[in-house]
Amino acid sequence: MKLRNLAGTALLGVGALAALNTGLRYEGELEAPLDGDDGVFRWRGIDVAFTEAGDPDDPDLVLLHGINAAASSGEWRAVFDDLAADYHVVAPDFPGYGRSDRPPLRYSAALYEDFVRDFLADFEEPAVVASSLSAAYVAKAVTGDGSSDGGIDLRGFVGVCPTSVAGPSPPKSWLRELIRSPLVGDTLFNVISAKPSIRYFNADHGYDDPTGLSEEWIDYEWRTAHVENARFAPASFISGYLNSDIDLAAALADLDVPPTIVWGREAEVSPLSDGRELAEASGARLVVFDRARLLPHVEHPDRFVETVQESLVAGATA
Repeated sequence: MKLRNLAGTALLGVGALAALNTGLRYEGELEAPLDGDDGVFRWRGIDVAFTEAGDPDDPDLVLLHGINAAASSGEWRAVFDDLAADYHVVAPDFPGYGRSDRPPLRYSAALYEDFVRDFLADFEEPAVVASSLSAAYVAKAVTGDGSSDGGIDLRGFVGVCPTSVAGPSPPKSWLRELIRSPLVGDTLFNVISAKPSIRYFNADHGYDDPTGLSEEWIDYEWRTAHVENARFAPASFISGYLNSDIDLAAALADLDVPPTIVWGREAEVSPLSDGRELAEASGARLVVFDRARLLPHVEHPDRFVETVQESLVAGATA
């Protein structure tokens, strides 16, 4: 009798947990976080959403967001409109993120490097601004292993706190599979992507002054992390499977255009010392933003736009 009661209690607990996870799922349709025309890039059976703005006859500028639990092209919200005044700006959501399809794949750096290569190949000579891990994906897509030509000509390149490693190394397969699991994984990811957690991560390493973040943006980050299948791409990120194996300094040095690296002076997760070492090893121009961490383009948009414009002019005359 006691065993029956225990089993019944356990089943009720599992059912309650499942109901809680279902109740936390966002069932609405995510709106585009950027002002512009929405489009879809069909890639390997996946609909990749993007927003574009500006005159299509202007030089193409592709903005690639960083990777985290609540990532999206909305990372560029503070600079998108201003950049579109001089460029044809295109900002996709990576597969598994934002408004793009989120199939339950075991996402990997190689998958994203292939996506970046194919997406950039749609443009004749794009300039690229890439944040965090996506900068490594661009470097791999363009230069292959850092020494061979990837077949994509860039007009210019700006990396924001670029890195090839943002998770455990070597990767932890048990952690990825735990987060992917249907009940425990759902629950764990709901904790990771809860609004208090989002606020914590923003304050801990995203922004030097997180008080400037609106509740509307916090809500958007929460919603993008609570749509169906939201946990699968972050599961690979958190467990280290989205780390790139590229020698980032060698790849940046091998670019045909002079790279620019932007770094927040107060960054701690990727400290400025890493930026200085990377710039010295690659020969890249380093631009340091005071009172900023990993997202200087959000906290100091005007100066960031000026930096991008200067970098692309330098790339065009190189």
